[in-house]
This record gives sequence, structure tokens and C-alpha cells, in this order.
Amino acid sequence: MFLFKLISYLPLWVLYIFTDVLYLIGYHVLKYRQKVILENLAFSFPEKSEAERKAIAKKFFRTLTDSFAETLKFYTISKNELAKRLLIIDGNLLSDRVDKGEIVIMVSGHFINWEAFVVGFNALVDPRLETTYSQLSNKVFNNLIMAIRGRFGGTLVEKSNFSRNFLEKRKVPRIIGLAADQRPGNAESRYTAKFMNRETAFFEGPEKLAKRYGYPVFYVNMKRPKRGHFTITYELVGEPPYAYTEPNSITNEFIRLTEKFIREQPEIYLWSHNRWK
Repeated sequence: MFLFKLISYLPLWVLYIFTDVLYLIGYHVLKYRQKVILENLAFSFPEKSEAERKAIAKKFFRTLTDSFAETLKFYTISKNELAKRLLIIDGNLLSDRVDKGEIVIMVSGHFINWEAFVVGFNALVDPRLETTYSQLSNKVFNNLIMAIRGRFGGTLVEKSNFSRNFLEKRKVPRIIGLAADQRPGNAESRYTAKFMNRETAFFEGPEKLAKRYGYPVFYVNMKRPKRGHFTITYELVGEPPYAYTEPNSITNEFIRLTEKFIREQPEIYLWSHNRWK
């Protein structure tokens, strides 16, 4: 951990030199997960040529390797530098509701770099953010990610402990952040819909939670205008009363927004994640 912290003090442009090398080796030599990436892009963008999809794949892989440098930098980054790199628009839409005693559900797709959002929101907007995560098998990297995400406050809840934690804190106003486009397990409640031209299973949890307890749901979107810089925005997906809303209305709106933002900047979506397996 000490070594990672020491390296993170290097300027970001220096860290990018290492990830440039990683990009060249990973993409052009090892061809890491290229088959999965190109297959996902082919299903998602049949209207594009093979050359266009390969260009997206290269941009994606560079964005992915850049995220390693950016994530490590967040280990020691100052609030002042963070504020220069993150433009968070209307973050008060969520924190104002928490001030009024509400619990807010916040959902997003797997866009790169998730750590930028978690660290930036806690540091620059509101530390009353509770983020659900899946524990990594490597203990060192798991502890590193937890240390980075928790630098400026916030709460980290391991996925398997979510239900128990929710019941214990059901009356505590806060923001619950969920990446809602993971592939559900066989035992998990799921909803199937068309997503990026394929039938896809989605978690029903965020929708059921919101409608059962009357929580508003916001979608958080992240764009990456250039290396090391992010723009974060929020959209209201649904709010109570839900009595007359269609079944799966929240999930359907989540799907629509995720597709919209993927098409706006496809290289920042996690194409190496086998979402449709």
C-alpha cells in the first residue's frame, strides 16, 4: 500500500507514460479481451463499419488503461486539483433531498472512471454517499480501492451485505449509489429487455426498492472530455408517488439513458465486461 501511495504522488502526466506502455502491450501485443470487446461493439453498433468499431475499441482500451493512472492518482489527489478535473453539475439535486430527510437512489452504468465520481462527489458535493461494491479477490487491490473511494468520507457496503445494511439504516437519510447494469446472478431478481440490440437481464432491485419505500431515483452520467477530466451530470428517473407508473418504468428509463450516453461517447463504456454472457 505504501508503494502505491508513493507512486500516486507523481504527476498524472507521468503516470500516463506508464499506462501508454500498458496500452501498447495490452491491446497490440496481448490483445487483452479483444474478441469480447469487438463482439460487443458489433452487436451494439451494426450500422458502423468494422473499421469504425475497431477505432472505438482502441479508444476504449486507451481509456481503460488511463483509468488505472487516474484511479491511483485519486489516492493522494488534493481537493483543489480534484475540483480542476471534475465538473459536477447540479450535485445539489441529490444533497438537497437528503437535507430534507430523504433517501435517494442513484444509478449508473459501467462508465469509466467510476472512482472519479465516487471520490469527487464525496470531496466536492456530499459525503453522505453510500456506494455498493463487489469485493475483489486480490486483498491488496481490494484494500487499495476501498482506501481510494473512502478518502473523503462516504460509506462502502459490500454487495452481499447490502440487504442487512439497508434494514439497519432504513431511516438514515443518504444517497445510495448503485451500478445497475451488472449481469444478475441466477438467484437474483431480474427483468429482461432489449439493450444495445440484445435481450439483456437487469436487476430489479433498484426499482423495487424505490417503489416499495417511496424513494426518488436519479441517473448519474459521466463524460470524459479529455484525459484526466470528467463532467458529471444528473437526471431524475422517477419519484413518488409511483402508484400509477408502469411496471419496470424506472428500469426502462435507466436502459434508455444508458443507451443514450453510450452512443454519445462509446469509448468510456466498459466493453470488456461480458454483459451479455
